[in-house]
Amino acid sequence: MKTMTAPGSPNSTQLSPAQVAVVIPAFNEADTVGEVVRVGLTLTPNVVVVSDGSGDATAAVARAAGAQVLDLAQNVGKGPALKAALEQTQAEFVVMLDADLVGLTREHLDLLLTPVLDGRLDMTIGVFEGGGFVSDWGNKLTPHLSGQRACRRAWLLAVPRLGEERWPEPPITSALKATGAHWDYVELPNVAQVVKEKKRGFWKGAQARTKMYADLLTYQVRKKRDGP
Repeated sequence: MKTMTAPGSPNSTQLSPAQVAVVIPAFNEADTVGEVVRVGLTLTPNVVVVSDGSGDATAAVARAAGAQVLDLAQNVGKGPALKAALEQTQAEFVVMLDADLVGLTREHLDLLLTPVLDGRLDMTIGVFEGGGFVSDWGNKLTPHLSGQRACRRAWLLAVPRLGEERWPEPPITSALKATGAHWDYVELPNVAQVVKEKKRGFWKGAQARTKMYADLLTYQVRKKRDGP
């Protein structure tokens, strides 16, 4: 699908907690999660962070920033953490965000959410533009793996295997195809992610990235083996 640019912010006020929630799975993201939470709170007071067995201060930082926090005892993966976040709210719509974003603003959240609120799309998927070469290149090479999205909460909860897969993006992509949902990419100017190599050191980061892509690329094998 062609990348689209959504219209600007409908307003600068918070939306009601019953209408919209921001959900943020996080694993060892104490350095960045606080600012992501603060930006989320400009959209809605309903911001949920699930600390996925973090060994740092992720949960404490998110809580201090104003989020509702669920602190999991063990690292279970982004998919189960996302599902846990969805189950912590009753909002009709959700904005999904990664916890390691930099440069995020309220305008970016409106760019994601507006086409879904006004019924033009069932889901938006955010792609970085101008946030930095590494983030832009990686995001545009595999835009279907972006963690920045907006959709109806009920639709997302109904995605098969969402809570079983370590990474939720492949099950979501499969469900978009299977359900015939209307979706498109939305450019998020000047947003980037802190890459794994910077967060963990080059070798540990590269190892984590390799493991992530191996898991992502073998999703169809597990789906066929285990069933829907």
